[in-house]
Amino acid sequence: MKSDAIDEFFSRLSALNPEPKGELEYKNPFTLLVAVVLSAQATDIGVNKATRGLFAVADTPEKMLALGEAGVRDHIKTIGLFNAKAKNVIALSQLLIAKHGGEVPADRDALVELPGVGRKTANVVLNIAFGQPTIAVDTHLFRVSNRTGMAPGKTPEEVERKLEKKIPAKWKLHAHHWLILHGRYICKARKPDCALCPVMDLCGFKAKVF
Repeated sequence: MKSDAIDEFFSRLSALNPEPKGELEYKNPFTLLVAVVLSAQATDIGVNKATRGLFAVADTPEKMLALGEAGVRDHIKTIGLFNAKAKNVIALSQLLIAKHGGEVPADRDALVELPGVGRKTANVVLNIAFGQPTIAVDTHLFRVSNRTGMAPGKTPEEVERKLEKKIPAKWKLHAHHWLILHGRYICKARKPDCALCPVMDLCGFKAKVF
């Protein structure tokens, strides 16, 4: 996809949704971090149902440690991989207190050192909590980038690098939200709603569905 088409792509998505938001519920950078860690291989809806109770009693690393692994596990047992995720939540809470004074660092390298936190999770936190123009490549964004021809790549890292180069600076802050939401609700995996797509004419997907 050429640069003028990419600019028009985001211009249209921006017109429809000027201030896109992530769909995970959170209270502060810490609860956002925990929510994103819990969202791996789970739906945002499922995570939100579990974290409403969890964050009501533990919205800081200190409170999370006081709750304990068993307490965390009890709150998130409806989420896939809840045993491993409960361990990670406790471990990252301990590390935040030990190395960062209980605060979530606004630095990717520091974030990916935390248990359960990979590059995608770090990018989400940097973008939403700290307003950095990062691009978090999840399955939806990976699919849209490849299917449209905007930034084809075989790995999330490759797609991220290409998007960083191709997306105009004025769109970068919200770019990953627009792409994720577009993939979640329009450019769906099994049957994309091409007839409803506001950027269909810009898309390089040959097998459009009507």
